[in-house]
Amino acid sequence: MTHHEPHDEVTGDRMNWLRAGVLGANDGIVSTASLVVGVAGATTDRSQILVAGLAGLFAGAMSMASGEYVSVSSQRDAERALLAQERRELRDTPEQELEELKKIYEDKGLDEQTAEEVARQLTEHDALAAHADAELHIDPDELTNPWGAAIASFVAFTIGALLPLAAIALTPTGLRVPVTVAAAVLTLALTGFISARLSGAGKRRAVVRNIAGGLIAMGVTYAIGSLVGQSIG
Repeated sequence: MTHHEPHDEVTGDRMNWLRAGVLGANDGIVSTASLVVGVAGATTDRSQILVAGLAGLFAGAMSMASGEYVSVSSQRDAERALLAQERRELRDTPEQELEELKKIYEDKGLDEQTAEEVARQLTEHDALAAHADAELHIDPDELTNPWGAAIASFVAFTIGALLPLAAIALTPTGLRVPVTVAAAVLTLALTGFISARLSGAGKRRAVVRNIAGGLIAMGVTYAIGSLVGQSIG
């Protein structure tokens, strides 16, 4: 019997996207919950809280998307530059590149004869792909996608931000802050659990760390909002 397992690179890529989505949602929860709780500390006006929350949601989502696009675009440019350099080296010094590939496989544990044969066969099949994988750890056909990263970050942040925004908008005045904090804590526990599961880290520590960070952020902004509201009032 054979076991059909997903290719490691594909699985790793999907895991990275999922991890990025969890972190984006986590940012949306913390930043939006902190913002609306802070504004609620300063005023009980529902419209002001909603305006601030919506502005924070879209500002945060756009900031996340823009940051991801710029970051991943820079990474993609670097990957293209490295591949262009590798193409030039393969064109100008093919024998040296073959020897370099052979040495890489020797360093990985193959004997000289086997390493030479592996390097030769891979070069004959696709020299650029062989060198990109062994030297640069890049797949020329699967470069990072800045638009995908930007859209994923925007969507993840927005989804994360909607829960605390809905909680504070739909809850009676006296219960707004505790309900919003409780909703944020529950969601942060979930994102902490998922991120720990993806990375293989301890789940309890990740959940506690996630919740503690969110509570500190919300506590500080609520205290600042209360002080500002009292001074203005």
